[in-house]
Amino acid sequence: MFTGIIEEIGRIRRVGKQGQAMILTVEANKVLEDVHLGDSISVCGVCLTVVQFDETAFTVDVMPETFRKTTLKDLKPGAPVNLERAMQANGRFGGHIVQGHVDTPGRIVSRQPDENAVVFCVEPLDPSEMKYVLPHGSITIDGISLTVVSASERSFTVSIIPHTLAQTILQHKHPGDSVNIEYDLLGKYIDRLLNFRGEGESGRAGGGLTMEFLANNGFV
Repeated sequence: MFTGIIEEIGRIRRVGKQGQAMILTVEANKVLEDVHLGDSISVCGVCLTVVQFDETAFTVDVMPETFRKTTLKDLKPGAPVNLERAMQANGRFGGHIVQGHVDTPGRIVSRQPDENAVVFCVEPLDPSEMKYVLPHGSITIDGISLTVVSASERSFTVSIIPHTLAQTILQHKHPGDSVNIEYDLLGKYIDRLLNFRGEGESGRAGGGLTMEFLANNGFV
């Protein structure tokens, strides 16, 4: 579990690919201060497990499912990456609940200055997933906890303050570039609960939230 508050920008030292499996070695500083084998570190919003480390870098495995669903497959040696260690139970919760489980890649549509901020417009790969995005709600882009400014049928905008721009790889992102998107966990759970069509205890298929259910339980 993460907060979406990026601790530092690391740099890819080595990329090893075999089919859709990868091994990444990432140069870092701060996240190595108390690292142990098996620790979780978010790399551009993807929760990965440390399998090896030294004083200057750590190594992680990337499985095929992660390869297919994230932008990690596009990384090359020298590329900058956002890094965050897993949150501590006794620490400040500065962002929002971030699992490090990327839902989809997205594409930056535009980047526009707005006084002291920069507004990014981002388009998810699947427009139907915009149901998880609402104005002033939380969203994660490349591991960064951000607040949605506006949302349309196909895209959403976020406004980036100078500090966030300087401390994350968004400073290097431009229209056409890909990013990892993780939607707010609460919205995904609600959608699943309301639309689940699995088998009920009686053996009949469940129907999700219906007008009949609302009427029988006194809601309408």
